[in-house]
This record gives sequence, C-alpha cells and structure tokens, in this order.
Amino acid sequence: MKWFDTHAHFDAFAAEGSVAAVLARAAAAGVERMCAVGSSEASNALVVQLAREQPGALVAAVGYDRDQLDRPRDPEKLAALAVDPTVVAVGEIGLDYYYSPDTAPAQRALFGQMLAFAAERKLPVIVHSRCADDDTIDMLGEFSTVWKKVFHSVEKTPPPGILHCFTGDAPFAEKLLAQGFLISFSGIVSFNNAGPLREVAKLVPEDRLLVETDCPYLTPKPFRGKVNEPAYLTRVAEVLAEARGGEPAALAAATFANACRLFQLEG
Repeated sequence: MKWFDTHAHFDAFAAEGSVAAVLARAAAAGVERMCAVGSSEASNALVVQLAREQPGALVAAVGYDRDQLDRPRDPEKLAALAVDPTVVAVGEIGLDYYYSPDTAPAQRALFGQMLAFAAERKLPVIVHSRCADDDTIDMLGEFSTVWKKVFHSVEKTPPPGILHCFTGDAPFAEKLLAQGFLISFSGIVSFNNAGPLREVAKLVPEDRLLVETDCPYLTPKPFRGKVNEPAYLTRVAEVLAEARGGEPAALAAATFANACRLFQLEG
C-alpha cells in the first residue's frame, strides 16, 4: 500500500532538524508522498525549499492563512513561489471564527484575495473552515464557478480544492461535494467523541475522499501525547476504512489517486 498525506506542516520538524528522520519514518510506513503546506511568509518559503530538496516525496502548497491578518505579507514573494514547479496548490487558506469572530470581515477579505490568486494560476485550494460554514460555502461557491470558467476548454475539469481536516456535519459536506470539492479527514476521526464525524465520513464518495495528518497537530489514537507526523497517517486511514466498512488497501489506492488528480500529478 502507498499513501499520500495531503496536509503536513514541517515548520517544527525543520526547526529541530528532524525532517530527514520524519521522512524516513513516513517512507517506512508506506507514506510515499506528502503535501508540505505553508501559511505565512516563512512557512511558504520553507515548504518550497523542502519540496525542491525532496522531489520524490514532497510537493508544496503556499498561501496566507487567516492568522496572517496583522503580519507581513508580500504578494510579489508569494507570486514568485507559486510558479515553482513544486507548488501544486494554494493553501492553507480559509476562515476561522472560533477564537476571533470580530476579525471575520478581514478574514473574508484575505480569503477572497487568496481564492482569486489561486484561480489566476489554475491552482486548487486547501481550505480551513471552523465556525464559518455559511461564509465558507458562499465564497467557495463563487470560486467553483470561476474555476469552471477557467477550465472551460478542458475536457475534464480538475477538482477546485480540498476542505482539509473536515470536522463538519453532513449538510456541510454535501454542499462542498456539490461544488466539486474533495474532503479530507485527519486524526480527529479516531477520537472517542468523533462518532458523528465517522458517520459523515461514510457519506463521502470514494473518488472525493482524502486523508491527512495535519501534523504536528491532531495525533490519532492510540498515539495521543506524541508529536504527530506523516508516519501516523496509516492509523488515520485504518479508522476511516473501518468506519466506511472497507479495506485499507482500497482506501490507499483511492485516496492516492484522488490526491494525484487534485494536484495534477502523475500517479
């Protein structure tokens, strides 16, 4: 079995000098490819550097996330990174009203800028959404419409993006699927209180499903208390396969193919 971790943060691993060890453990676990995700000036530069150094294992995503509202953002630097051949998506971007609902207008403005940036470059988006379902759906609906126009001359339109680390309900999932998005599940699906989320996971068609770690966060059971890393993706997948009543091998094949289709990579 080979796996594709569609969402991994490498900032902490790079800071402690453990990237090589983390990648080695991932390879040993069958996690052959990973998307290294940026969200800020520093992390965007880092993920492109790492993807250049590890072309067989890593691809990169760059963008400005909602926590960058009051931090330096250089559109020219981002544009220069986005044309690098290692960059396959714009992200992590999105909305999160949980801690700071007062910044919602500014978050929407930045999110809108990032969606326009992605459409101009024909790059899919990696989206975060928390306590912002309605605004997320509205803005992604507009993006999906633009995306279809951008690819109007292509025989088959590629997916417009991912709702990563999905924790929403069935209606939210159904609206995302109707807009053409893929849905990715993280270690949260293994948590004791995640029964409702596992029920939603059953509803996602196999060709729209992805898996991720969102490392170093959200370590799956039974590894809680340890730093999450791509090698633990197999545990996320085991739980997801069990919830869906399928085999991990079939899930591995489907999610790997889905990730390659989304990122427009050869399988």
